[in-house]
Amino acid sequence: MTERDDTEATTVHVPSGSGPGEGPSVHTSLLPTLVLRGPRPDIPQRRRVPARLLIMSWVILLMAIVLFLVNVVTWSALNARTDERIDRALSQETREFEEFASIGVDPRTGEPFTDVSSLIRVHLERQYPDHSEILFGWVDEGEGTEGAPQRAGAPGSEGDPAIESGRIRQGQEPPYDLSADPEAVEAILGSTNARGILETPAGPVEWEKLRVLPPEGNDGPGGWFVIGYFTDQERATVNATMGTIALMSTLGLFATGSAAWWVAGRILAPVRLVRRTAAAISEEDLTQRIEVSGRDDIAALAEQFNIMLDRLEGAFNEQRRFVDDAGHELRTPITIVRGHLELMGDSPEEREEVVRLVTDELDRMGRIVEDLLLLAKAQQPDFVRPEPVSLAELTSDIDAKVRPLGDRSWRLEAVAEGTARLDPQRITQAMVQLAANAVRYGPPGSTVRIGSALVGSNVRLWVSDQGAGIPAEDHGRIFERFSRGGRTARGGDGGAGLGLAIVRAIAEAHHGRVDLRSTPGHGSTFTLVIPVDGTVGRERA
Repeated sequence: MTERDDTEATTVHVPSGSGPGEGPSVHTSLLPTLVLRGPRPDIPQRRRVPARLLIMSWVILLMAIVLFLVNVVTWSALNARTDERIDRALSQETREFEEFASIGVDPRTGEPFTDVSSLIRVHLERQYPDHSEILFGWVDEGEGTEGAPQRAGAPGSEGDPAIESGRIRQGQEPPYDLSADPEAVEAILGSTNARGILETPAGPVEWEKLRVLPPEGNDGPGGWFVIGYFTDQERATVNATMGTIALMSTLGLFATGSAAWWVAGRILAPVRLVRRTAAAISEEDLTQRIEVSGRDDIAALAEQFNIMLDRLEGAFNEQRRFVDDAGHELRTPITIVRGHLELMGDSPEEREEVVRLVTDELDRMGRIVEDLLLLAKAQQPDFVRPEPVSLAELTSDIDAKVRPLGDRSWRLEAVAEGTARLDPQRITQAMVQLAANAVRYGPPGSTVRIGSALVGSNVRLWVSDQGAGIPAEDHGRIFERFSRGGRTARGGDGGAGLGLAIVRAIAEAHHGRVDLRSTPGHGSTFTLVIPVDGTVGRERA
């Protein structure tokens, strides 16, 4: 059969029955089976919007809403102030005319006004309206001194020449002369309202009119006093201001978007680094780390990511170590068991001896597996379960449990009083292991001392023996897995070398350590140093 090096999927047909005596099924009863050749296909990922773009978009959107509201509020405020200014100008002119009319005396002659036209004309001669304002009067038709409608003359003129209309206008030339437009005059004077707005060739004009009656006892015609205010210039100023604000808002929005893009890029740079680092991590390489700079939340995220990688690397290393240690240590007993079984004879005595040797090796394999599993579990958070423990009671229990380990002179040196938070089972397990080592490597009848004490904020529990001691060069190595420090040659039983590794794991799980003092020929002292915050007590002999 020729193999094909491709990644295509082919369909083969499997018969529905394959038992003895069954013939091939017809083609219509065949079931298609999909066979994938080559690597597994990549799972398609959903298209994601970059976080940088999202941040910039949200900032621009929020900024646009704020600027829009600012523009609307500013436009409303400017228009309100313009309307207020126009209203104030109209009211001021009306109030000045009312005050002048209430006095009713011609300032030039000191005589009271006898007709409406004179009152309006004299008042207008004394006014200086703005360029956007127009002031004019309109006298109803009536017979004057010469039998014609009355109109005041030009500024500075005297006399009452006859005119063809009732218009009276003084002051500078306005943007548009309403008084000369009959339709405009008719619209204003014919309106039932005192105020209004009128469209003119010069733009909208807001007007206000005031009815003027002749003095009492005078049968002359009445009239109107009209004030107009052209608003185009005011509105043009508002529009120009709003155009400037809108332009600055647009530029500000663009600048804000650019700044948001740059700032988001700076802030998210560690996140992108986290993503690239996570993508580069594999089971074979867990050494990738992120360079942390700054003190913000992103830096904290990078630190936590590095801590997570440390935990993952430790877990993978522990897994590899477990597999390597198990394979290394179990290979020898398996070889021994296989060799004895292959060479086992037929005699009952030989079979019995082989069974005994095989059973012993299997027991040793079981102990090694249990110790390895215990060391693997030491990396888990629930390996120790601290609880308040009486140190005196714990020390007494340990003393009672280690005495049956061997024919030695056991001595309880000191007992610490007080309460500490620790795992009594794990501490007892470690102390029993140290005591077992003291029995294993010490001569028969030698003294083994145990005890406990509180030194500062640390609890100390120790086991001392009178064995051969440990050379200084072996002090660090004996706590490694499967390391015996040469003690087998000095009378040990050839254990797996996991006991002190377990003791160290228990101490480190309590955030403590194992201290060793040993001199060749003078025995050894192993001390568990467990930090206990807030523990108080005293030592008794």
